[in-house]
Amino acid sequence: MNAKMKHLSIRNVTSQLSEALDNERIKLGMSLNSTVLYLLNESLGLSESLKPKSNGLGQLAGGWTDEEFEEFNDSTSLTRSIDDDMWR
Repeated sequence: MNAKMKHLSIRNVTSQLSEALDNERIKLGMSLNSTVLYLLNESLGLSESLKPKSNGLGQLAGGWTDEEFEEFNDSTSLTRSIDDDMWR
């Protein structure tokens, strides 16, 4: 097997698939990339070596409800813009 990792872009992801992947990501407590890799390996019968592993930090970090995330996102939205005078 080639030791070099390959990159893959997936286009034309439907909103239904995107939502299902996001739900699975949350359920597994993994990043989207790790979730997609896990599901692909699982569906191809390659899952033994890539079972999701936990470093235990997820329990310490806690999580946000959708409302808490929206509140945080709204309150920090101003930090995502750059003042015009910064470009001069």
